[in-house]
Amino acid sequence: LRGNGVKTDSIVGIMVERSLEMIVGIIGILKAGGAYLPIDPNYPKERIEYMLKDSGSNILLSKSDLIENIEFYGEFIDLYNEEIFKNNITNLPRINNSKDLAYIIYTSGTTGKPKGAMIEHRSLVNRLNWMQNKYPISEKDTILQKTTYTFDVSVWEILWWALVGAKVCMLSPNGEKDPRKIIETIDKYKVTTMHFVPSMLNVFMYCVEENRNNMGLSTLRQVFSSGEALNFKQVEKFYKEFGNGKKLINLYGPTEATIDVSYFDCINHGKRVIPIGKPIDNTKLYILKNNEPVPVGVSGELYIAGDGLARGYVNRPELTAEKFVDSPFEPGTKMYKTGDLARWLPDGNVEFLGRIDNQVKIRGFRIELGEIENRLLQHENIKEVAVLAKENKDSEKYICAYVVSEKNLEELDLKSHLKETLPEYMV
Repeated sequence: LRGNGVKTDSIVGIMVERSLEMIVGIIGILKAGGAYLPIDPNYPKERIEYMLKDSGSNILLSKSDLIENIEFYGEFIDLYNEEIFKNNITNLPRINNSKDLAYIIYTSGTTGKPKGAMIEHRSLVNRLNWMQNKYPISEKDTILQKTTYTFDVSVWEILWWALVGAKVCMLSPNGEKDPRKIIETIDKYKVTTMHFVPSMLNVFMYCVEENRNNMGLSTLRQVFSSGEALNFKQVEKFYKEFGNGKKLINLYGPTEATIDVSYFDCINHGKRVIPIGKPIDNTKLYILKNNEPVPVGVSGELYIAGDGLARGYVNRPELTAEKFVDSPFEPGTKMYKTGDLARWLPDGNVEFLGRIDNQVKIRGFRIELGEIENRLLQHENIKEVAVLAKENKDSEKYICAYVVSEKNLEELDLKSHLKETLPEYMV
């Protein structure tokens, strides 16, 4: 990578399935001084090409059969070519400082194009150090790497273990959708630490209940949950299934603030409100209305300040200026406007109340409904469209689109149209 010109703030794309090569590639990019850009090989061709072009990536680590139909004019390095591992294996001199980029993660955007949040090393180190100080692991622990690496929860799954000489267990590709596979993996590899979005935690707990497979989960001791609102029924069920020997931690945070900015240790206390908790180290939370703090119990927009804030969005100065605003409380610093409604509770915790805008989270995936609407409006037979997030009888969210057309349209045709540019989780 250094030989191909990688230096500080160089963006290096990586597009592979979950594998040992994925971790080797990510650590290699960071050691070379660059920032990694994770790309899901299952994304539509147009989205992959947009991310590579928009980010300015000149190098792509991948596998030859994954890039056959991708237009990319930079340098391709095949991570599965054994020859590349025969070079000098001594550590390279470190060239980074704390304000260099560590990674870029693209999230759904209202304009119909995804936007890339740029995270610096100082933000990543702050987040990992907080986690190790608050929920320490040692060489005896094993983290389950199950989150798709295009989502930022994967960052701590991929890197935390290495700080202390612990172990990481790579769940097989697509195994994150199979609770039985997860249970088998926890049992076989003695997993101690892992993450679930609340909806998948539900599925996991029902599977445990069905199979009464608790004995196979004896090593599991801490479960982190984020990506959606965690409710009291899920907490109750967790402690009913596992007792007090395992810990459930509710985390909250946007990609723009380095994974998580607040935490709450869930206990089986019977309260109906599960807060998103208190800020992590070197982080401040503000709840404001008209740029003024609101009293305890009053709702307002949640703002984030501190070491976790992203540098901004790739090639989006206007959006960066709109979302990362000057702090009236600490001149010379920025705050991130989350678009989330929240309120302070009397005990100093924060309660999440929902979104202000048109963004939703479904199964942990952050989705701008406007991006789906924009894509549907590109269909030649659609005149008007409205996309909503609705709930089924089990309170699970799903996306529902209403279209106005002068012709009869087949659902499969519309889904096919969306899949040309949108990832599977948005269709």
